Parts: sequence; structure tokens; C-alpha cells
Amino acid sequence: MEDFNTTVLVFAVLLVLGALLSGVAHRSFLSLTALFVVAGFVLGDGGLKVIHFDARGPFDTDLAVIALVVILFRDGLEVEGEMLQRAWRLPLRKLVLAMPITCVLIALVTHALTSLSWGQSFLLGALLSPTDPVLSSAVVTNPRVPRIIRHSLNLESGLNDGLALPAVLAFAAVVADQSGFVWWRFVLEDVGLGLAFGVAVGFIASRVLPRGRGLEEQVGPHVKSLYALGVAFVAYGVAVVAPAGNGLISTFVCAITLGILRNDIRRAFAVRSVELVEVVKLGIFVVFGSLLTLDGLFGDGWAAVGIVAFTLLVARPVAVGLALIGTKTDAPTRAFMAWFGPKGVATMAFSLLVLGQAVPGAERIFNLAALAVFTSIIAHGLTDTPGANWIARVSARRRPREPLRV
Repeated sequence: MEDFNTTVLVFAVLLVLGALLSGVAHRSFLSLTALFVVAGFVLGDGGLKVIHFDARGPFDTDLAVIALVVILFRDGLEVEGEMLQRAWRLPLRKLVLAMPITCVLIALVTHALTSLSWGQSFLLGALLSPTDPVLSSAVVTNPRVPRIIRHSLNLESGLNDGLALPAVLAFAAVVADQSGFVWWRFVLEDVGLGLAFGVAVGFIASRVLPRGRGLEEQVGPHVKSLYALGVAFVAYGVAVVAPAGNGLISTFVCAITLGILRNDIRRAFAVRSVELVEVVKLGIFVVFGSLLTLDGLFGDGWAAVGIVAFTLLVARPVAVGLALIGTKTDAPTRAFMAWFGPKGVATMAFSLLVLGQAVPGAERIFNLAALAVFTSIIAHGLTDTPGANWIARVSARRRPREPLRV
């Protein structure tokens, strides 16, 4: 109880200080979320040891699950019908081609530089394949950056968390039980049932809540946002209670279904869930940072540095470059989208989930992923504003009668 009270007090103080320092953080190269990671590191096992979390305890695993339910549901709701029908080619290519290529490239280099097995190497590749442009807000919110680029990065980041999830779960299962893993059973049960339950819950939820102008006062935006949050955990719970269903996949698919069928619920949740999502993310950042130590981060020595450098400087650019072959994008656009694929909250939450399971080598994998996130926060934080200004100047020189076509 004493540890819990201390943790609650520390998190409350961090929230207050974060709010007070938000303006300073916005003007610096570190985002507010990055400051929470640093605070967790300073106060955790690698620093002052004020707070402590059991990496394999139920609290960390449950927190990661709750965070993923909220984040995946929010991401899924943002995939509305119009976004799927217009300007979808670039993000689709990056999701279908660039993500798997990134995973494979990271796995190859990891296996070559470390003693990790192929399964462990591919698990690390899956953890580092999602992107989180929220950590580079100057890029996705700057109106001077061409809309097609902002749209592509936003849609990619909104979808790749959910699409990376099956790969993370599959490779974690392979590593944990290499002899007993059957890929077709995983696809049929975890992915198939998760998808089916998600579509069913989303469809039913879209029909159950009444709609109509006359009901707006009775079922206002506040009620709709609470309803959406409840639906998220219903989708997770139904799939988990059912035999072999995967709750996280169900949650993500449910959100996509509900968001497309009920745009009013999507808008209500998007506006009123900002604080909830932010608190959940900050909690993940603090716990994630508190588990880090310098010895752990650099436990693989120069191999760890090489893997991180390859991930940010080679794997992502090469994967995006190959994925965009054949599109009518110019070199600056491809280079810009290749660089801005920062690693963030999805990698952190997935890593905590893996760390809490009986996966051999989980701590080494966690530390390698953590070093990549740490480095990404700094590198992309330093370059987001200059990069946004650069692509804006390049776009301004492009003649209006020659729009970017994809």
C-alpha cells in the first residue's frame, strides 16, 4: 500500500508539473510525453528508486492492456469511411509493404548482431514497426506541410498499431512456446475470432444507441463518449471470455466498424476522450521509463546502438522507399515520410505486454525497443520543426497547377 500511495503521489505531482511546463516543452525539442519518460527513468529503477514496478507483475500487464484498449479504440475510430475512400494509396502502401519490410530488415540485423533467436529477432522487428507521429506534433499539425503528407502519416499511425498487434502476438507465442505454436490456429482463433467479435460488437453497438435530432438533448455527446468507452471494453471482454478470441484485435476492429457506421459517436469520443487518452499514455510513459536502467539499455553494447541506428536511419527509409515505388511522389516527399516514423506509445505498450509474459529474452527485447524509443524521441524531436519548415518550402516552390498526385 505504501508503494502504491507513493506512486499515486508521484504521478499526481508529474501531472501538475507537466501542465505547468507544457508551454516550455512545446517550445523545446522534447514533448510532454517524452518528459514523462525521462521523469520515470530518473525516479525509477535506473535513478533515484522512488517508484518501483514489477515488470512481470499483474499491475504492469493490466496497465498495458487498459492502455492498448483505449489507444487502439481511439485509433480505430479515426478510420472513417471518407478517409478509407480518399487518398488511401500512400498509407495503404506503407501499411501493407513498408511495415513488413521494416520488421524483416530489423529482424535480420538483430539476428546478425546479437545472440537472439530468429523468433526473438522478429518479435523485436514487430515491436519497432509501428510509428507514432504524435511525438512529432509539429509535422502532423503544421498546415504548411502538404495535406497529403499529413493525412498519410496520420492514417498510417492510426492503423499500424492495430495491424502490428497480430505480428507481435504471433512472434511472442512462437518464442514462448516454439514447439506448440500452430500458425493456422493462431490466424483462425486469435485473428479470425477477434475480427468477428469486433465487427459484431461494433455493428450491434451502432444500432442499439438511438439516433436522431430529437434525441440529441437526451443522448448528448457526453453520453455518446461514455457509451463508446463502454463498447471498447465490451469488445475486449467478449473476445477474451470467448474461447481463444483476442480482445485487443476485437477492440480495434470494433472501433473501425463503429466509427464508420456512427460518425456522431466517433466525433463525440474524439473530442471528449483527449484527456483520458493523454492520462493513459502518460501513465504508460512513466511506468516504461521507471523500468529502464543504463545497464539494461546498453546491455548488448555496440550491437544495441547499431540496431537502433539501423532502425531509424536504414530500415524505415528503405522500407518506405520500396513501398512508394510506382507512386507519383517526388523525392522530397518520399524522404520526408521515410524519416518521420518515430517510435512511441504503441511500441512501449506492446513491449510492456511482452515483458509481462513468459517470453524468453523478454528483458533484452524490451531494452532494445526502449533504446530505440528513447533515441527516436530525441532525434525526431530535434528535427520535426526544421523538417516541417523544409517540406513546406519545397511544397511552396511546386507550382499550384502541378499538384502532388498519388
